[in-house]
Amino acid sequence: MRKPLVAALFALVIAGAGAAPAVAAPQAARTAPTASRTTAASRTATVQAVNFAGTVSLSNCSGSVIRFPNSADTDPALVLTNGHCLETGFPGPGEVIVGQSSSRTFGLLNSSGSRVATLRAGKVAYSTMTDTDITIYQLTSTYAQIRSSYGISALTVADTHPVAGTAIKVVSGYWKRTYSCDIDGFVYRLKEGDWTWKDSVRYTSACNTIGGTSGSPVIDNSTGKVVAVNNTGNEDGERCTVDNPCEVDENGTVTVRQGTNYAEETYQIPACFGTGNKLNLSASGCVLPKP
Repeated sequence: MRKPLVAALFALVIAGAGAAPAVAAPQAARTAPTASRTTAASRTATVQAVNFAGTVSLSNCSGSVIRFPNSADTDPALVLTNGHCLETGFPGPGEVIVGQSSSRTFGLLNSSGSRVATLRAGKVAYSTMTDTDITIYQLTSTYAQIRSSYGISALTVADTHPVAGTAIKVVSGYWKRTYSCDIDGFVYRLKEGDWTWKDSVRYTSACNTIGGTSGSPVIDNSTGKVVAVNNTGNEDGERCTVDNPCEVDENGTVTVRQGTNYAEETYQIPACFGTGNKLNLSASGCVLPKP
């Protein structure tokens, strides 16, 4: 999880950072390209296609309107954010919430980051902090209604595992700022306080995300698809405590990386939603934790 927003705001005031978006771009520019990564020229071309359209701001977090490869325009739209952004509090270890009533609102952003509408949830379709850190809200509007009224389409969630070295953007609707970096690699187990997450995404250093970026979509620059959801980072160098996650490998070896930030993969989500965007945790290929 990220630090509380009050603390994040205080840090920005002290640092005088309120006027500056992410410092990710200069850092990324200093990173030498490798054969497995896109060139600086091609990266610039693809990054321009990633913007704020379809992202949302929550009262305390970021998020995005999402669809799956098989979603229909007439389906109720969905919003993706973190499990720890759930308005009723953090789900406990092993807890899975399905079909919980909700009337939460979301500020829908256009490509430039301006708020153009308020969307409303009808229910929490799914929420957990076990194995992953996600909340998926079902809205009272369909994709077609949102596009017709505001000209904004949902972001598509990729249904394949992300690849190390991929150039990505973390797009925060709460702060209306973006972070550009690469996927540095994957973490067998990421442990933070009482929670453990599987196969997490580790960013390169340019994605220095802060409180309020929780729930931001992590977008593949080349495809424009969501490959993960931003959720945490080690702030103080502590070992496996809240706001200080640690990495645990297959042998149980613990590694602490102060200043490193992480996300949870989303490729496993589409298999759990069927016709009409209905949740089906018993569907073939669905590996999300069950209640």
